[in-house]
Order: sequence, then structure tokens, then C-alpha cells
Amino acid sequence: MFETLFEPYQYYTATDIALEVTAIIFGLISVFLAKKNHVGVYPTGLISTILYVYLLWQWGLVGDMLINFYYSTMSIYGWILWSKKHGENYDFPISKMNLSEIYKSIVIFLLTCGFVIVIYNLFNKFTNWTAYVDTFTTGIFFVGMWLMAKRKIENWILWIVGDFISILLYYYKGYTLTSIQYLVFTIIAIYAYKEWKKYLPL
Repeated sequence: MFETLFEPYQYYTATDIALEVTAIIFGLISVFLAKKNHVGVYPTGLISTILYVYLLWQWGLVGDMLINFYYSTMSIYGWILWSKKHGENYDFPISKMNLSEIYKSIVIFLLTCGFVIVIYNLFNKFTNWTAYVDTFTTGIFFVGMWLMAKRKIENWILWIVGDFISILLYYYKGYTLTSIQYLVFTIIAIYAYKEWKKYLPL
């Protein structure tokens, strides 16, 4: 069982394995801090996503690399928004999406999918069914990251869906450690959604 799970890693360099493990550790810390509604989610997440940008470029996973590049930029944006407060009150407290944000989320999802389709065609990546799933999950994650920066509770629903799909996707691609990371992400996201509901105004 162990050999089956980690067989692909025999072809990776020790440096890449060490970087992936480091990225996973900081990624898990980041999601845990997000669950706790702590601004530390962003600096720790930034370390993880920057490492993944490098690794995914090395592995030729263009779509996944673009996701993490976007995460890196949105981490800076979210860090700024989550840090804004007047006294003890945050400028962007936990809340539900309004109608305008729902429309914007749909637009972000469609534009993201369109962008990924263009990029994948340029790099001739539509040679496997995983590319189509990548396009869908990229759209989900782009919207999820934007909603998290706005502290919208619905971001966790998108993370749950996207993370669950990514468990199977990364395992199929041969990245077992990252697949396990997404399994943990899914579990944390479920609990985070429940925890954030406690912060919603009555």
C-alpha cells in the first residue's frame, strides 16, 4: 500500500520532495488559521503558494501553477483587507454574500475558466480528461479565494467542493503528498464553515 502511494516519488529530486513537504506544512497552517479567522492565514499561505508555483512549473502543471500564482497575489490582497479595522471592529467582518457578490462570483468563475481554456490550448494541455477537471477546479478556487479575502462564509463551500475533487485529481497525477494535503484541507474546510457560522450576525 505504502509503495503504491509513494512510488512516483522515486523519480523526484530530494529538493523537490523537501519543497513539497514544506509547502504542505505551511499550507495546512494557513488553512487552520483561516478556520480560526486569523490574519496569519495570508503570510503562511503565501510561503506555501510561492513554493507551489515553482514546483508546479517544474512538473509542467500549468493550470495548477496559475492557481497558485493567483493565490499568491490574492494573499497579499486578503492580507490588506483582513488587517483593516477601526478599534476592535474589522472593516470586513465575516458575512454572507449579497446578490452583487453572487453575480461577480459567476463572472469570475466564467472568466477564469475561459482564461484557463486559452492557456491550455496554447500549451496543448487538453490531451487528458484531467485538463477539463483542472479548468473547473481552477474556476472554483479563484472564486473561493476572492470570497475568502472578503470574509464571505460561502468561500468554505467552494473550498470543500474544490478540495474534495483535488484529492482524487492529485492522486491520479501521482502527487500523493499533495493529495493527502487536500484530504486534510477538505476536513478543515468542513469544520471551518461550521465555526464561521458562529461569527455571523444574528
